[in-house]
Amino acid sequence: MVAPGPDAAQLRDILGIGMRVPDHGKLAPWRFIVIESDQRAAFASMLKSAMQAERPGTSAMDLDALDQVAHQAPAMVAVLFTPDLTSKIPLWEQQLSAGAACMNIEHGAHALGFVAGWITGWPSTSAAVVRSLGGGDKDRVAGFIYIGTPSRPLEERPRPAYDAIVRHWRALPTA
Repeated sequence: MVAPGPDAAQLRDILGIGMRVPDHGKLAPWRFIVIESDQRAAFASMLKSAMQAERPGTSAMDLDALDQVAHQAPAMVAVLFTPDLTSKIPLWEQQLSAGAACMNIEHGAHALGFVAGWITGWPSTSAAVVRSLGGGDKDRVAGFIYIGTPSRPLEERPRPAYDAIVRHWRALPTA
C-alpha cells in the first residue's frame, strides 16, 4: 500500500462505518486507536522493546521487520477488543462484534476507494503492546488495519469453492 491514504475526514467516516456492527447489549467492546504517521517510528521502537523483553535473543532481522509492521501503509488503526466481563452478553458475541468492526473498517476503506489489510501476528498477542494502546489485562488486539492506495493492480486470492462451503438445511424425517 502506498500514499495517498485517507485524510482525517475520510478516516473518520471509515471508523464510523467500523462502529456500525452487531453489538448485543450496546457494549461497544472495541476501541479504535489511530497510529498517526508521525508516531510510527516510536511505535516501531515500542514493538522492538516489547519483543526483546518477551522473546530474549530475537534476531536483529526479526526486530528490523517490526519497522515494516509500523510503516506498511499511509493509515494504521489498531482495533482493541475491550470485553465487558461483567455483562450478561456472552464473551463470544463480544468477540464477534470486534471482528465485525475490523471487517467493517475494511469495507469502509474499500467503499472510499482505498485498500485495507487486517493483520494480527505477534504484536496482537503482546501484553506490552496492548498496554501501549491503552488496554488493560482483559483486553486484546483484534487486529491492525492498514489503509492506503494499492501499489499495483489487485489480484484475487484463492477462495474456497462455493459448493464446499454452502449447504442447505433440511429437516430430518420424523418416524
